Amino acid sequence: MTPSTSSSVPAAPQAEHSLTRSQRLDRLPFTRKHGKLLGASGIGWALDAMDVGLISFVIAALSVHWGISKGDGSLIASAGFAGMAIGASVGGLLADRIGRRSVFALTLLVYGLATGGSALAMGVGTLIVLRFVVGLGLGAELPVASTLMSEFAPARIRGRVIVWLEAFWALGWILAAVIGTFVAASGPTGWRWALAVGLVPAAYSLVVRWGMPESVRFLEQKGRHDEAETIVRSFEEAAEQSARGQTADGPSGTVGAEPAPGAAREASEASEASEASEASEATVRAAAPDAVGEIPQADAVESTGGIWSRALRRRTAGLWAVWFCINLAYYGAFIWIPTLLVERGFTLTQSFTFTLIITLAQIPGYAMAAWLIEVLGRRWTLTVFLTGSALSAIGYGLADSEATIIAAGCALSFFNLGAWGALYAIGPELYPTAVRGTGTGAAAAFGRIASMLAPFLVPVLVVAGGQTLAFVCFAIAFALAAAAAFTLPEQRGRALAQ
Repeated sequence: MTPSTSSSVPAAPQAEHSLTRSQRLDRLPFTRKHGKLLGASGIGWALDAMDVGLISFVIAALSVHWGISKGDGSLIASAGFAGMAIGASVGGLLADRIGRRSVFALTLLVYGLATGGSALAMGVGTLIVLRFVVGLGLGAELPVASTLMSEFAPARIRGRVIVWLEAFWALGWILAAVIGTFVAASGPTGWRWALAVGLVPAAYSLVVRWGMPESVRFLEQKGRHDEAETIVRSFEEAAEQSARGQTADGPSGTVGAEPAPGAAREASEASEASEASEASEATVRAAAPDAVGEIPQADAVESTGGIWSRALRRRTAGLWAVWFCINLAYYGAFIWIPTLLVERGFTLTQSFTFTLIITLAQIPGYAMAAWLIEVLGRRWTLTVFLTGSALSAIGYGLADSEATIIAAGCALSFFNLGAWGALYAIGPELYPTAVRGTGTGAAAAFGRIASMLAPFLVPVLVVAGGQTLAFVCFAIAFALAAAAAFTLPEQRGRALAQ
């Protein structure tokens, strides 16, 4: 029988005692503990974005103060993306072997130290080498952070939480624009002081290493069940404290998820039962769906054979196509926008100011994507935002005044970064735990190949047909990404595959 809606006690306590740890996490409300994890991951994400964004301002500044050519600028940018391609692939593999948290902290340390060292570069060659090292850390950090957050977020709002995480990218890029406008453009050595700020992630890596929990799913894969149980109980206790403290602090901890009163306490008493086999878990879910919050299960997928196995190859191909096209268009446009504005006759300060205004449009883009991703679903949200990006790219290419440049640039920023938020939400949901880090990292690595090509492609396109041709090509890439996105399976509201 279906339990009465007035009852605060789950209908099937026997079934509830057989919930897996993953199911216990999935059915919790969003608590302050989730918020702290999101904030810690998000700060790392923002620092990553700050570093990537700063290089576009550094290249523009060096073109003025050092007189570097477009070829040199392309090499500086592409060196970082080459490192990101390797870092994303290796970082994903390491995350599946030594843990998400450890790799996350290591990546922050690597790119923070390398960015700080870049401030001391005395020539283009040294800067290129250091940007490659920076890329190793940057490339690994993003897919690992999204994987870790996906494995803790409640299933009902997992997509929205990952878009919130990705929204920190906007904060980092805005910070880069502010530093670029007021520091990098301040004089011949301004770019050095801008890069010196990149030492901050190295210090923050200590916070990540000791202040964040390791993925419960990863710990279970490695047989570290006691650690996994301790972490799950800490989140359940946070949910109970949140419920008790609502009268004092307001209804916190229920962002988009249905709380399960009393469930945390009962579930935490059954650590051994949570290690039941997949067969018995399936029986429990079929017998008492109400007890697990009626969270749909993920598609049955096998990790045997890796991400190109029969069960996973189609989603892997679609994800790789999206990653490649969105990287080509995004980095082709945003790495070169400050420099292209200078070429249009604007001063360095003006071009940086325009870029800052354009960057601010990322925030409402993320906010809209965070709302739509649990309304329309992942696939439709990603497709819509990529289509909007294609149309905006055409508009930017045709813009011929300050007003139209800013308007089209803001639209491109709005749709493109909303698409990024949806993409990072989709990736980890497509793979089982054993290859989740590998799958997301490999897709990011393949996309970085496009980001390596983009800096070299832009000067060629500009010479061949002006900035209009360049942005028309970006529009085509966005359209192809939209088509590929629509082939991916919809995972809204589904539990992550084990």
